[in-house]
Formats: sequence, structure tokens, C-alpha cells
Amino acid sequence: MTQSKELTGKKNPTGEKDPTGEKDPIGKYDVIVVGGGAAGLSAALVLGRSRRRTLVVDAGEPRNAPSDHMQGYLTRDGMPPAEFLALGREEIARYGVELVRDRVVDVARGEDFAVELAGGRTAHARRLIVTTGLRDELPTVPGVAERFGRDVLHCPFCHGWEVRDERFGVLASSPLSVHQALMVSGWSDDVTLFLHTVAERELSDGDLRRLSAAGVKVVPGEVAGLRVEDDRLIGVRLADGSTHDRSVVFVAPRAVPQTGLMERLGAELQETPFGAYPVVDPTGRTTVPGVWTAGNALGFGEQVVHAASGGYRAAAAIVGDLIMSDLDAALEA
Repeated sequence: MTQSKELTGKKNPTGEKDPTGEKDPIGKYDVIVVGGGAAGLSAALVLGRSRRRTLVVDAGEPRNAPSDHMQGYLTRDGMPPAEFLALGREEIARYGVELVRDRVVDVARGEDFAVELAGGRTAHARRLIVTTGLRDELPTVPGVAERFGRDVLHCPFCHGWEVRDERFGVLASSPLSVHQALMVSGWSDDVTLFLHTVAERELSDGDLRRLSAAGVKVVPGEVAGLRVEDDRLIGVRLADGSTHDRSVVFVAPRAVPQTGLMERLGAELQETPFGAYPVVDPTGRTTVPGVWTAGNALGFGEQVVHAASGGYRAAAAIVGDLIMSDLDAALEA
């Protein structure tokens, strides 16, 4: 199979320049994958190897972009996320999968799916996989956003080994932050929970007993900012002026699911403690016929390895669905 090229700007799959500014079609595909992260690329790899004409639309905004490395993915432990994605793009190209650097702004459902891109073109497909992920909304504490992914972290499974035995702080954003403080205590014996905007009375007796048993110190009072020296986190500063030496701070970002396309398609969503996500079957099939999802687009806790697995599962289900659909159509003809 001929290796396809990445599509950019105003070009069509043949590489010819687009002579107009109209919403010219890119072409028709078996499957369009919306999102070029681990889930989307994994799905595209399976689809390409299954001889299905596939387009990946990638806006280039992976959730793990702030991290220098990813962990816990067998054989890829410690690999920079950007390198992981670059290898994935090379792999899908070997099987003729096309990739366009663009953003999907709308989708309409008729005999097929019409996918409108921000660049002005439209592509059509028989099936869709939506892997648009989610956005992390960080606490509005000075220094948190700037250091996120370095020494301000959110996941001990992602980063705990690298910062083991350091002085941890946990910035509470709700009573659920107690759970985060208890979890990170598995990587350090020196953990302080800064209650920040959470009142101490909001913690249950069970919470306080567990925190005490884990050796987690609880500090009330709002956090005013982080102390940084020589581009290194050295502490936490409270609104009352007091400071606490810490070398790592864990936060709990508010998850904002990117469900705009799902809502346009009329997919059923379900509320969770981490936002509203599509209702799916075990393969990632949504309540909209012909639409699957994978990765953080279907849940907050999907790590890279889960996302890749989910993309594979969705793609395999779609291949089977297309084969059976074509056979049924042939029998009815």
C-alpha cells in the first residue's frame, strides 16, 4: 500500500493546492478519527492495517503536552509524549492512513457523516471515532499553571516514582483531595495537605483518622502562591504570609470533557464526579449509530496505555461493523 503524506493547509489528499477558499471536500473515507493522540493513532493503525480508508484530524493539543515524559506504558516508559506521537504518526502512514492538521468544527449526520474542518474543507465518512479528550482546568494559584507537569503534578502513577521520597504538598480543591493526599503518601512519608479553600469542617472523622494514620499533616488556610528559586519549586506560601518547604505539589485539575461534537450528534451523556461523558458499550460505541469514542473522551482516568487500548478496541469493532454492514447490503441487493 502506498504511504500517504500528511495533509496541511489548503491541500487535498493528492497534494494539489486548493484553488478556492470554499468548503471543498477532502474526500470520502470509511472512517474519520477526530483527535490524533494515543487513542486516535492506535485506532488509525488498526484501521489502516484492516485496509480501511482512514483520515485522522488532529488539532495538535494533546493533554499530556506539559509533561517531559510519560510513564507506565510497557516498552515506552520514560518516553517524551511528543516523540511517542511522532512515532505513531509514522506508523499509521505506512498503511496509507491520511492525517490532516486541522480542527473539526462541526459534524452532520445523513447517509454518512459530513465533518467540517476549521480550514474550510469537508470530509465524509461512514463511521466516526471521536477521541477529543478533555482539558485540565487548573487551580488559579500563582505558579501552578507555569510549573504544571514539572514539579506541580496530578497523578502519582504518572510521576510518583520520579519524585519519590521528596517533600510533597497536596493543594485541596474539594474534600475529594483527601483521597489524593492518601494516595500520594505511598510515594513519600512527608506529605502535607493544604486545605486552601476547603474548610476543615468539610472533612469527615474518617478522613481525619486516615490522614493521621498515613502521617499526612493537615494545614488550613488559603494558598497564595508557590515559592520558586533557580527554576525549582521550594515551597508553598499561604495568604497569612507563612511558608512551608515543599519540593513537589500535587493538584487535582477540574476535568472539562471535550464533548461538543458528541452533543451536536445527539449522543447520550452521563454525569460523573469528573464531568459528563458519553454512554458507551464495552467497545466504545456511543448511543449514536456509527460513532465510537476512546481515551479521555470517555472518561477522566484513561492513561496513555488505556487510551491506546481503547482506540484499538473501537477500531476493531468498527471493522467488524463495516464488514457485516456491507454483507447485509449485498444480500439485500
